[in-house]
Amino acid sequence: MIQSETSELLEWHRLCQHLGTFAATKLGATAARHLKIPDSQSQSEQLLEQTKEIYQLETRLTTGLSFEGIQDIGDSLERAERSGILTGDELLAIATTLAGVRNLRRVIDNQEGLPILTELVADLRTYPELEQEIHRCIDERAQVTDRASQKLGEIRTDLRRLRSQITQKLQNILQAKSGAVQEQLITQRSDRFVIPVKAPQKDAIPGIVHDTSTSGATLYVEPNSIVPLGNQLRQIIRKEQAEEEAVRRALTELVAAVKPDLERLLAIATTLDLATARSRYSFWLGANPPRFIQREDSEIITLRNLRHPLLVWQQQHEQGQPVVPVDLLISPQIRVVTITGPNTGGKTVTLKTLGLAALMAKVGLFVPAREPVEIPWFDQVLADIGDEQSLQQSLSTFSGHIRRISRILEALGSGEAEGEVPTSNSALVLLDEVGAGTDPVEGSALAIALLQYLANHAQLTIATTHFGELKALKYEDDRFENASVEFDESTLSPTYRLLWGIPGRSNALTIALRLGLKPEVVEEAKTQVGEATDEVNQVIAGLEAQRRRQETKAAEAQSLLQQAERLYKEVSAKAASLEERESSLRASQEITVKQAIAQAKGEIAQVIRRLQKGTPTAQEAQQATNALNQIGQQYQPATPAKPKVGFMPKVGDRVRVPKLGQIADVITAPNEDGELSVRFGLMKMTVKLQDVESLDGQKAEPIVKPKPAPAVVTPPQSVPEIRTSQNTIDLRGKRVADAEYILDKAISEATGPVWIIHGYGTGKLRQGVHTFLQQHSRVNNYEPAEQADGGTGVTVAHIK
Repeated sequence: MIQSETSELLEWHRLCQHLGTFAATKLGATAARHLKIPDSQSQSEQLLEQTKEIYQLETRLTTGLSFEGIQDIGDSLERAERSGILTGDELLAIATTLAGVRNLRRVIDNQEGLPILTELVADLRTYPELEQEIHRCIDERAQVTDRASQKLGEIRTDLRRLRSQITQKLQNILQAKSGAVQEQLITQRSDRFVIPVKAPQKDAIPGIVHDTSTSGATLYVEPNSIVPLGNQLRQIIRKEQAEEEAVRRALTELVAAVKPDLERLLAIATTLDLATARSRYSFWLGANPPRFIQREDSEIITLRNLRHPLLVWQQQHEQGQPVVPVDLLISPQIRVVTITGPNTGGKTVTLKTLGLAALMAKVGLFVPAREPVEIPWFDQVLADIGDEQSLQQSLSTFSGHIRRISRILEALGSGEAEGEVPTSNSALVLLDEVGAGTDPVEGSALAIALLQYLANHAQLTIATTHFGELKALKYEDDRFENASVEFDESTLSPTYRLLWGIPGRSNALTIALRLGLKPEVVEEAKTQVGEATDEVNQVIAGLEAQRRRQETKAAEAQSLLQQAERLYKEVSAKAASLEERESSLRASQEITVKQAIAQAKGEIAQVIRRLQKGTPTAQEAQQATNALNQIGQQYQPATPAKPKVGFMPKVGDRVRVPKLGQIADVITAPNEDGELSVRFGLMKMTVKLQDVESLDGQKAEPIVKPKPAPAVVTPPQSVPEIRTSQNTIDLRGKRVADAEYILDKAISEATGPVWIIHGYGTGKLRQGVHTFLQQHSRVNNYEPAEQADGGTGVTVAHIK
């Protein structure tokens, strides 16, 4: 009973209704609305694996998993087993369900890495022969076809012939008695063919009157000449109906013979649809898969940015307020957490959010929290939330709470050793305003005793309270922990954030003063409260301020860490790229040298062969010498040009550090020892003057201590703005992060404008390129290319 009460208090039925909207079939929606909570952790883990595999499968498929054709055929199977005759619509539903489930199995079998789903559909029988037989005998309008049986085909041939005879005779009568008929029309009344006859002319066409118009001016008469044919037609129609029934009876018997397999097929289809609904609902929530932990193994309950799923739905579909997430990080030794703070601060919502998260994990749903999601498997989730006051049952608020708490304690059981949590009953208990509704002194004492009992008999208890005495339990028993909901005194409103380790303080007097209550009344109230309470509130306020400062510093440290990690990745990537390029160049040079040596050897061999022919003369020797000199000049490696000297870096200049493969900014000028400080990204370092060069390749001029030589700067050569393959880079198909690396390299090496092809697409790549160009120190300005060069699909960056 208390389990159903808890589900009602947590509004579990609403979550199940939301889940049902993601089902593809009526069966899945019904199963979602009546979702059964598993009794064992292994069942929950099985459901979670199903959800994960469906989630993985749908990310691979372009259109998602299809349940087209699958219908609820349960009632039809029951009727078939009881020798009832199924209708054409019911038989068609069975055939389309077989085809739909077969398609599901085919999709799953064609994918790898889905062991749970593959095992689920491994022994599934979809009876294609039964489906084919149904489609042979029943057409798309759910009517029995002529080919269903030879006898039925013959009967329908007779029917068509007889109807043709009747129609022909009636046409003849209409033409012969055109003056007596109301209009040239053949119709039917009670399965009999009739013609409309004017009432005053009824004797002109003797026959049986089957109907009369509303005005009485028209009589629908079956002429006596076709009555025998009509009687004969009715007899053949009875035969047709009997034969159709025989066909459907035979098909029904085929269905009844395989009823157990079809019921299993229906159950598997429902299981797959329910798993798909869980996956799609989890994706919609932005949830992550939970991992069940064992607190006995010192594992911490980790639920960061946990959101209430019903509030997320309300925000998305009912224009509700933004959902404020809470962080729940509970150490393994903690058994009881008391949450304090002002009313409407979010204490009750925190209880419900945790309770729903525990139930969602049990039924195989992902939990709307940031990864990693780690939570114990609670065999019971028990809650006392809300006001249980009842006028009909003569229950006060306090009485209602006590009766419900009594049912919770009965569900937990008793008789366990002091301080021991029974492994067979790892329960989560949620208590709202524990001990409220009665005398504060007695209520506080009762709350303390109750929480101490729960610390011995429940896996975890979360309780909200206004009693200050409960805040002190943490300092007497290490199984207790304090938490509070944050309150912004400047705006007199809660922030809905949950603060750990700090008990909440009363804000009633502060709020009363700011809302206009007379100051002397508030001061008198403060004297009634006592100095000790005021001092405690001041200490708590100081702890809250200290916590906020620590959170700010932690956020700044995290930001710096992320920047450092990003910079390290960029440096590592550039270093690897440079090493790869250097290896490639070295290999290319070795191949070129080997080819040149081979060619030179061949030419020298030709000279030698010419000398060996006959007796060499002095003139031929001179010619050979000249040829060898030409070969030597051709293949001798050129003396490397000495690097340009005369560059002297200044503060604010951008220089290249070849050893690091980085472009850096100069932040201090070179000293007498030839050392200067540079910065790239967040890193600063001191380098030697000879280890840097200008962006156009000039080496720095060495410093002479007696009298430093003035820096000579080679004037840059003007480069015409002509687009070539060397100053054009193609970024189409690249991600923004990869494009930034390619851009930085190209701009650092460029001596003139750079044409950047990014295309149109969604515009994200173009926006990323423009943002990068705005921040780059070497880019003077940028603009779209000429229409002939690509227009807005190409950006031209002008280099300083």
